[in-house]
Amino acid sequence: MDNTEFMAPTSLDDFIKVMGTVDGADARFIAGGTNFIPYMRSGWISPDIIIDLSNVGDLDHIREEDGKISIGAMTTITELVESKLIHDLCPVISSAGRLLGNPLVRNRATIGGNLANASPGADMAPPLLALEAIVHTKSSDGKQRKIPVESFFKGKQETALEKDELLTHVTIPKPKDPATMSQIKLGLRNSGAISLMNIAVKLDLDGKICRKARIGMCPVAVTPIRAYRTEEMLEGKEINDVLLTECSTVLREELSPRKHSVRASVEYRKQVATVLFKRAMHRALRG
Repeated sequence: MDNTEFMAPTSLDDFIKVMGTVDGADARFIAGGTNFIPYMRSGWISPDIIIDLSNVGDLDHIREEDGKISIGAMTTITELVESKLIHDLCPVISSAGRLLGNPLVRNRATIGGNLANASPGADMAPPLLALEAIVHTKSSDGKQRKIPVESFFKGKQETALEKDELLTHVTIPKPKDPATMSQIKLGLRNSGAISLMNIAVKLDLDGKICRKARIGMCPVAVTPIRAYRTEEMLEGKEINDVLLTECSTVLREELSPRKHSVRASVEYRKQVATVLFKRAMHRALRG
């Protein structure tokens, strides 16, 4: 840390000014620091400049506006779990948040940091994929972008963010029926565990017919994914055990887990994925 410069902008305008002074340097953003600090301790990263986002205004909010739910990038996982708005309208986010890390981690970790870190097993990615979230950004020249979350992840710890671009908030279309969604996580322990499998499902039902299905999953590939082919199989049909078994075969083909993971084999992850998929679907159907 001896040669590392520390900056702490206090607003988005201040952030733009700070970014204008770091051209060419290895500048890294720090939010909750639950990944950043271990990376520095291990020597994986050694930035020239650390830019602390803790004091940047309006990056910590949860609110409903214009038919959408807006979540600031610096909103902690604990704040998400405790939010009545999130609990009532996006229960899959509450569920995923309760299963992330431990209380100390949840008190520090942020939704923006969890996405920007782009781990293949990012706990908040599956519910945001199922909810068709949009990632909002702002760059040092003031340019703003809206990136669908399914286009945000580009590779392991690689995102669509430019070097001088800040993830400011995430928006989610207000769900029509929060009851028809579910989320399940499997880990090697009951708490404080990295995901072996994490799935979130959101259904739009017309009686017994599925009009729309969204399925977010991780870690089943180099990035969190949407199971597009499985979604298509479900839409326009009445969901029953026969259809779910047929979908499970297609789901297995959509997954490409790491071959040399120390936590689980490829075959195990694929088998677990089909089991949790059926469980998540039945939970969503039961409301």
